[in-house]
Amino acid sequence: MDDPTTKATPARPVLRDPGFLRLWTGTTASGLATWALPFVLGLAVLDRTLTAPALGLLLATRTVGFLIAVAVGGVLADRHSRRGVVLVAGLAAAAAAPLLALGLGRSLSLMAFAAALAGAGQGACRPAFQALTAEIVAPSQRQQANAATTLAVRVTTLTGPALTALLAVVLDTATLLLGIGLLWLAAALLPGKGTHRGFRTGTHRPEPTPQRSSLRAEFAEGLREARRHPWFLAGLGALTTVIATGYSATGVALPLISRDRYGTEWVLAAAMTAYTLGALGGALLMARWRPRLQGRTALIGLACYGLAPLALMLPVHPAVIIAAYVLAGIGIELFNVPWFTATQREVAPDKLARVSSLDFLLSYGLAPLGLALIAPAITTFGPTPVLAACAALCFLAPAVAMAAPGARHFSGARGPTA
Repeated sequence: MDDPTTKATPARPVLRDPGFLRLWTGTTASGLATWALPFVLGLAVLDRTLTAPALGLLLATRTVGFLIAVAVGGVLADRHSRRGVVLVAGLAAAAAAPLLALGLGRSLSLMAFAAALAGAGQGACRPAFQALTAEIVAPSQRQQANAATTLAVRVTTLTGPALTALLAVVLDTATLLLGIGLLWLAAALLPGKGTHRGFRTGTHRPEPTPQRSSLRAEFAEGLREARRHPWFLAGLGALTTVIATGYSATGVALPLISRDRYGTEWVLAAAMTAYTLGALGGALLMARWRPRLQGRTALIGLACYGLAPLALMLPVHPAVIIAAYVLAGIGIELFNVPWFTATQREVAPDKLARVSSLDFLLSYGLAPLGLALIAPAITTFGPTPVLAACAALCFLAPAVAMAAPGARHFSGARGPTA
């Protein structure tokens, strides 16, 4: 039997589909709003309307809101309309923006509440957007759709700082916060309804049940569905390891090495720009390329992130570090696009949002823990042994994941749907 991932790319670009174009625009707006909030709050520290400890508190409460809502949002998106969850979550995040502006320089408690609300809106949106993509986009076009979405995220990351800095010249921080609210409003209102068409396991909605289980019980159903896919658990373990070790280590070590080894900040800026450009290239590549061994190719791409801490630990020319970050950026999109596409294809449709929420909960949720542990480890042991350990884990975790059943193609499940 032919592997479905090897079929030719559809002739019509997915961005010509009005339904996906609305969803893509809304997803892009939510991504820009998510990225912009900590940057704009950082500007408030620079103009002394917010202190550095207060900024840390706001970012922490936003993270807590995200982690709670991403789990609850996955259950609600499977229980109710995915479009409805996006609407409510986006409106909640939009409402947080004027509260942040109102509390700026006046009430830290109000700002903390608003930051938690913004994080909750962001968290609830993520699994709902993933499931809504599977409803709106035909199976043959989902890889192209996921590539288009991640491409928009990378363009935002590349151009966002310059655009925000330019706006900050003519607008104050409160006005920029209100602009973030408008972005969330667009994210809430633009996406249309899904149709549940083209799912691998059928084109039906689950039959309504007279009595709903608790949120905890329904989330547990999502866990059972995830366990049916050994390749998913193995891939999620590898992704979580890479983010919690390699991503965190380079986030802490790169600024230090740029300053102490090379005596300049341009290595830091060049490496981060190189990573984003590499990711752009990877997303463009995956919009067209259908590798025969999709899962294995994705895991090899994920392992490429180990090149970043490896280059940082060696006394090399800055060009080597920049090249390592380019390859890491390409590799992360070689993983991301097939990973999202396979999840949308293989997971039971009525449990897709819950499984996606588990993905975001672990991969993104453990990143702050990695950052919290890496910094004191570098202080205690020095950057070289910590970077060596992180590089080894970045290479080892995807290699171990390749041994899981179904990992070659990101396909296959054990037993019937829970």
